Amino acid sequence: MRSLSVAVSNLVPQIERRSEVGRGSRRVNALAEEVAAIHEGRGHPASVVGEFRRTAVLVPLDERGGLWTTIHDDVSWIHAFTDEAALARFALARGAGDMDWSYVTVLGARLLDVVVPGVGETAGVALDVGSDTPFFLPPVVGVVPDAAAVNAGHNEEGAP
Repeated sequence: MRSLSVAVSNLVPQIERRSEVGRGSRRVNALAEEVAAIHEGRGHPASVVGEFRRTAVLVPLDERGGLWTTIHDDVSWIHAFTDEAALARFALARGAGDMDWSYVTVLGARLLDVVVPGVGETAGVALDVGSDTPFFLPPVVGVVPDAAAVNAGHNEEGAP
């Protein structure tokens, strides 16, 4: 577990200026490019899911040490971020830029295949919430295991 010490207003520019090299940053860039393509109307959701599965993402922890989630329309959304800059922007948007944010790094596939089904209720992943390019990985067949999918056993129109 790492902690993001946030004097976030100073941290965001530092992180964005930092030049990262290595396989992890290339994977994050590939994910960011796929999400951007979706927002530009030229991408494919399955490509984003594939890149997400191959990418290590940051999942902030709540005050009890659990994964940061919000509930919307009876779905628990686990928040995940592509990098510390995205997490820092989220913290600033919440007015919590003066707090320390602890987080874990999790491979996207593990989050979708192990964590989401382990929640015990309907859950999905919200990627880079608070950014210009958020992306939601809903609890549906093709994204999460069938046992955790709300549409398992239904045809494309939603009928059983």
